Amino acid sequence: MKRHHPKKAGAARIADKAVPASHPFTVREPAELLSFLLSVHPGQGRNAVKAMLARGQVSVGGKSVTAYNHPLRAGDEVVVRKGKPPETIRFVGLAILHEDEDVIVIRKDAGLLSIATAEEKELTAYRQLTEHVRKQDPGNRIFVLHRLDRDTSGVMVFARSEQVQQKMQSAWKDVVPERTYTALVEGEVRKPEGTVESWLKENAAMKVYSSPHHGDGQLAVTHYKVLRSSRTYSLLEVRLETGRKNQIRVHMQDIGHPIAGDKKYGAKTKPIGRLGLHASLLAFVHPSTGELMRFESPVPKSFMSVFAAANPE
Repeated sequence: MKRHHPKKAGAARIADKAVPASHPFTVREPAELLSFLLSVHPGQGRNAVKAMLARGQVSVGGKSVTAYNHPLRAGDEVVVRKGKPPETIRFVGLAILHEDEDVIVIRKDAGLLSIATAEEKELTAYRQLTEHVRKQDPGNRIFVLHRLDRDTSGVMVFARSEQVQQKMQSAWKDVVPERTYTALVEGEVRKPEGTVESWLKENAAMKVYSSPHHGDGQLAVTHYKVLRSSRTYSLLEVRLETGRKNQIRVHMQDIGHPIAGDKKYGAKTKPIGRLGLHASLLAFVHPSTGELMRFESPVPKSFMSVFAAANPE
């Protein structure tokens, strides 16, 4: 199992000084791209080579490749471009945690839409990532696997092809064994842990609610555990068994502890200036390798600030 954390900016600076001459190398026997590049340029470190890949400086058969484990066949032509790499996109409200030929994993900030509706034309994670992959190849696209609400931050994954999208979505519960959120909710949650189960429906005003009738709507199951609490707020670890629209927000309202800042679902306070919900962990089975990939994003410091204020030293 691999544990991934955000990339460090230092690796990109190393690459500027270690760009090899721009001439083709012919592959003589099957190999992965990273090991091949290290063999033809033994003086470079793995981080420097990975940085060049991430910045689009390497092409195979005339097509830019960023995946370090891209398979090479005998006869393939590999080119490493010298000089400055192609201009990279300055992302707004997101950072790429991992990228390969099948998926892109990001950390999304609160305030950024995952994808726009027909009426919304503003900047989104989807739009920025589409521009990013099309700089590598104009024909590239990305595909939505799941969404985070605009005011929810944390880890998201997108597919790089329709085939990967369909493969992952068709078996989502098996492909994604763990999705964990951190929720800052109003009030002191006295039960150390619990499970909320209900059938969710959406009304004409596009507000999701728990139906009072069994079987009426989509089954939603949420597990929670108290991490920290005070008389005014509680910090919860929330694990999804199902992934319905607004599921956590509705279920927290159902137990009488709405998410801080969530006026739509009953909150009366907004202590951190945003919705108190963060997608802190996402684990999924890689669609090609079968490897369990695990990505984490630290809980925003603002979530803890309400407890510091309540318990000053």
